[in-house]
Amino acid sequence: MSDRFTSAMEEIHNKQLKTYGEIIDATTELCQSHRQFVKSALDTCLKKCKDDEMLFETIQAFKRDLEQKNMLLKEKRHAISDMISAIQQKEVQKDDIIQKIEKLKDEQAKRKELIESQNKANKDRLRNLQKARLVFQDHLGMEIRTILGKTQLVKGEKLQFVFRNINPSNQDSAYIVTMGIKEDGSYQIVSSDPVLKCLPVLESRLQETNNLPAFLANVRKEFISLARC
Repeated sequence: MSDRFTSAMEEIHNKQLKTYGEIIDATTELCQSHRQFVKSALDTCLKKCKDDEMLFETIQAFKRDLEQKNMLLKEKRHAISDMISAIQQKEVQKDDIIQKIEKLKDEQAKRKELIESQNKANKDRLRNLQKARLVFQDHLGMEIRTILGKTQLVKGEKLQFVFRNINPSNQDSAYIVTMGIKEDGSYQIVSSDPVLKCLPVLESRLQETNNLPAFLANVRKEFISLARC
């Protein structure tokens, strides 16, 4: 019985040792598997951290690039706004210049019309002077002189009409009326020698009728009346 008990105990002990060995082997395998899993997880975490760091750096680089682009865009917007303002200002200046050009064209056209009108009036006055010259100089002994006045009153080129054969006692005695033409083309009586009191009236009538021969005829009549007084 003792031998059997001992044998049974040894068998049970051997079985327990075998089971214990199997448990130790399984535990060892589990430890090795756990170490490998932990190492793999750690490697994965480290790789993930590096990837996250690279991603964070990339995001930061994108942010810096975006901020720089936003600054450039803001500067370009300011530049475009300034350019638009400059263009608008130039458009306003262009409109002003166009208006000034149109105004100058209108003024030039008016001046041209005025010059043409004055030229026509001057031609008419020249014809009147020629007629007066034929009537008075050739038939009545009138002399026409061109003078350059030295005083402020008669400054510029004037015409002197010298009448003779007025005074019966002295046929060569000269009776003179001096006149010119204003800027607007109208006649201007400067003086008469001797002085005719009615000369302003005759000048006003000349301005109305523009008939120089009739004016000279009336002046001659006034000189004759003055000489007979």
